[in-house]
Amino acid sequence: MPKIENVNFFDLVYKVVRLIPRGRITSYGAIASYLGSAQSSRMVGWAMNSAHSLTEKIPAHRVVNRNGLLTGKAHFETIDRMQKLLEAEGLVIKNDQIKDFETYFWNPSIELAL
Repeated sequence: MPKIENVNFFDLVYKVVRLIPRGRITSYGAIASYLGSAQSSRMVGWAMNSAHSLTEKIPAHRVVNRNGLLTGKAHFETIDRMQKLLEAEGLVIKNDQIKDFETYFWNPSIELAL
């Protein structure tokens, strides 16, 4: 886990999300757990919603719920934008859910382990 000194939670979330590789996805809960706040998955969702107003691009489309559902899609410019971004990275979406979710899942607690 990163050293936390005077950094706001949203900024920590954005740092993790920027590290998600193209063609991979993670969940709100996985990010919250990595940051040492497992009960804060909803706050990760709020951070993703706020990411759209930032000047620096945050790949918020790569963060979904624990079942691979595109629960944040309503917060993009259009209702299908999140799906289109994921499909452009090679993921298959059916009924707002990522097919083979486990195959593409990127767990920061494992991938970013020291």
